[in-house]
Amino acid sequence: MKSFPMPKKSAGVLLFRETLGNLEVLLVHPGGPFWAKKNEGSWSIPKGELEESEDPLTAAIREFEEETGLMVGGNPVPLEHLRQPSGKIVYAWAVRGDLDPIQMKSNTFLMEWPPKSGRQQEFPEIDRAEWFPIEIALHKILNGQAGFLEQLRKKLGYHLPLQT
Repeated sequence: MKSFPMPKKSAGVLLFRETLGNLEVLLVHPGGPFWAKKNEGSWSIPKGELEESEDPLTAAIREFEEETGLMVGGNPVPLEHLRQPSGKIVYAWAVRGDLDPIQMKSNTFLMEWPPKSGRQQEFPEIDRAEWFPIEIALHKILNGQAGFLEQLRKKLGYHLPLQT
């Protein structure tokens, strides 16, 4: 009998706020040279890998704090997990909050750069964070995570403007 590897799992926090009747979400842009010039469809919720047998909510909060350097508070509202095109499963919780992205300080990673140079360089895991109105966030976020925005919008009763 053939065995299949377990899919990788990640967990994250979808931070949201309501300003003047508009729903906004905090998204992060991945750091490093591969993402430097990508914008549309490349943003994400702050998230990361679950450690073996780690509670997904605990991992989501830990990853938010590691990736942004900021503490998340509030009452986490579970969202339905999403399977990514890669097969990875992402768990997410929506949390109401209002953090200043300017204060963000991401953890870093090492990679060989330029390729095949033998040199290791350090890059931030995320290079910036930004608040987006939900209708703009739907264009900024990775396709595999857009479902989290839809779930949040429905839970809070927001309707997107009609496309013209």
